[in-house]
Parts: sequence; C-alpha cells; structure tokens
Amino acid sequence: MKPSRALLALLAGLFVFGTALGICSALGVNVPRSFTSMYWGLLLVLLGLTVIDGVRVRQLTSPHIQRQLPGNLPLGRWSDVRLTLQHSYLRSVQVEVFDHLPGEMAFEHLPLLADLRPGEQTKISYRVRPLQRGHFQFTQCEISLPSPMGLWRARRYLPLTGDTRVYPDFARLYGAQLMAVDDWISQLGVRQQQRRGLGQEFHQLREFRDGDTMRQIDWKATARKRTPIAREYQDERDQQIIFLLDCGRRMRSQDGELSHFDHALNACLLLSYVALRQGDAVGLATFASEQPRFIAPVKGQAQLNVLLNALYDLRSTQQPADFSAAVEQLLSRQRRRALVVLVTNLRDEDDHALLGAAKRLSRQHRVLVASLREEVLDTLRHTPVEDLSSALDYCGTLDYLNARAGLHERLIAHKVPVLDARPSELGPQLVSSYLAWKKAGLL
Repeated sequence: MKPSRALLALLAGLFVFGTALGICSALGVNVPRSFTSMYWGLLLVLLGLTVIDGVRVRQLTSPHIQRQLPGNLPLGRWSDVRLTLQHSYLRSVQVEVFDHLPGEMAFEHLPLLADLRPGEQTKISYRVRPLQRGHFQFTQCEISLPSPMGLWRARRYLPLTGDTRVYPDFARLYGAQLMAVDDWISQLGVRQQQRRGLGQEFHQLREFRDGDTMRQIDWKATARKRTPIAREYQDERDQQIIFLLDCGRRMRSQDGELSHFDHALNACLLLSYVALRQGDAVGLATFASEQPRFIAPVKGQAQLNVLLNALYDLRSTQQPADFSAAVEQLLSRQRRRALVVLVTNLRDEDDHALLGAAKRLSRQHRVLVASLREEVLDTLRHTPVEDLSSALDYCGTLDYLNARAGLHERLIAHKVPVLDARPSELGPQLVSSYLAWKKAGLL
C-alpha cells in the first residue's frame, strides 16, 4: 500500500503552510493564533482520514480476474491476451492492472487502466511477443486498487496461473492451405525447375497426345484398343526424408532476432510441410543436443503437428558436433533408403570427420548437407577497405570463406551435395532443391 498523489499533494500543502508559519515566527511577524490552530487541526483531520481510509482499503475485496491466454503462440509475432475483471463494488472504481509475464516475452500496453462499473464485467487486453520457443508459465497478476477516499493505492498480487507453448512461426503455413501449394511456394521465392524426363511412378493409361514420346506408348494396350495408348507417370510418392539437425554450439550464432538454430528449425519444418503435401514421409533426428531425439518418418499432414509438438522446446547447447556418432545412430534406426538432410554450420576443421561420416551415410541414403553461412561474412566481404582494421577483417573473412569453400568442394567431389545458404534463405533453397531432385527422379 502506498500514498496516492492526492494524499501527497495534501501533505505538501500542509508542509508549505507549516513552513510559512515557522518562518513568520522566526522573523517576528505577528501571525494570528487561529492560523496555528487551523494548521494543527487540518493536520489531525488529515491524519485521521488517512488512517480510516487505509483501514477501509485493506477491507476491500480484490476483483476476480480471468486470463484468456492462447495455448499456442508463434515465435516473434504479436498476439493478444485478454483479461476479464469481475467485482462486487457499489461504485465505479478505476484500477491499474499489470500482468506478470515470463522474461522471454516482450509486451505492449501494460500496465492497463480499467474502469470497474457496478454490475458489469470489464474486459481489457494487451499484446505479447515471444522471443524464445518453449513452454512458459504465467504465475500472477498485479492490481493497484484505490482507497474509497482516494488517499491510498493498495497493491494486490493475485495468483493467476496459466501456461502456453511458443512454437516456430508457422501461421503462414496454416493460412497457405487455402491456396495452391505452388502459388504459396512461389511467394516464398522457391523456383521449381523444369522436369528432365519422365516421373518415376506409373499413374494411368490414356490416349496418346501431341508431345508424348514413343517411350510412353503401351504397345499391348495399343493393340487391344487399336489406337495409340500412352503411359502417364507422376512424381514418385511415398519417399522418406530425414532431417539430421545439429543442435550444438556452432548453431548458436545470431542473425537478427533468430539464432542459426531457429532458422534451421524453421527451414526443416518448411520443407516438411511441402514434402508431406507431396505425399512423402518426414522424420527428424537431432545430435549434440541434451537428449538426442528421433522422430520416425511418417506420411500425412498430422506428422507436421507431431514435429511441432516434439521440437517446439528444443534448444541449442554448448556441445561440439560429433558427426560420426550422429551418422551411426541414424543408420541403426533408419534402414530404408531416404533423403538425409544434414543441417549444420560447416567449419574448416570439419574436413576429416564430416567427410568420413558423409561417405558412410551416402552408401545407404541420399545425402544433402545444408550449411548455414553467417550474414556478417557477406557483409564484411562487400565492405570497402579503408584502413588497416577493415583490411584485416576483409582478409580474415576471405581466408575463412576459402577454407569453407574448399571443404564444400571436397564433399561435392565425393558425390555429397552441399547447399551453402544464409540462414534467412535456407528454407526456400531447401524446398527448391527437394522439388528439383524429385522431378528429376534423383531421390
């Protein structure tokens, strides 16, 4: 409980009044005794009213508050949280409300002023923006309640528990179900390359059309129908994709508001959405994490929810990446041939370990190494050299990029494709590579 501005103003006025009386007395100025009596009378009256008002505000019941909190929040996006206040006051009261949020969330419009009117519910709202993924708890709500005479404000801490999960920002994906997949992909900057040859899976027989090749003619059906009949193929379905996600310390680099790990996770989920829509099965395995996780590849749109629920609280660690151990664990769990997308941040020291692990994995699976490149490297490479410091930064950047490019070339020489992308561009480039390989029958 703390004094209100009105009480402080009254005390300040009495202080000025008392100070003036004291100065006049010290200077020998004749002041009527009634002024002194008035001062002490006002002081005693204010003291009595303050005590009475303080007792009354302690006896006031606190309003009942309900919080309407979304069970799922998208990372980095603003969402509304609503509070409903109920009370039994016989007069209108204006209260100040502050909801206690987890430290990993930014907020707007707090504290809130709410006018409580007799016999009515009051609804107020504010906005939150999660800065991290995971599971978060809301514990209490703070309310500042004015006393009946307005001399005090009582601060009450009301227990108001609630919890929510913060997922990667996939609102765009769920909204994209209302439009064609190709249209949505094109908005993300993904380009589908033209098919080189025919699809790999037989679809149906149909009459021969202009543009069909002689290889498509089904001669037995043509003999029966006595008209040219062609086979129609489609892209092979029921293939499997496994993401091998690095959760180690090299993925903790920050570009903008998101870390490399969050960019990588978003890219994996983006490609999962597209692959599931194409009829393929998607799974995921992690390494260099606190507890390695494995999600077996499954078809169907429900698998995306499985991935989201299993990975929303996954965080990067300080552990080094052990590619050999990660590959061995994956090979022991995944027997069927699949496209394995290794998502990491390649360094020049990865040469021997990564090359051996990739060759071991490529004997059984199709492998794609997706390497995130720091945005700052491109910035430094294109920054004009003006002094010794910038020259050293430029030379160091080129040396690092050349060593990294050398590792990429050695992997490609051993038939292990490498996708080198900035974090913000990783998702569209992964989808573009997947669609190109699928149409070319390379999966």
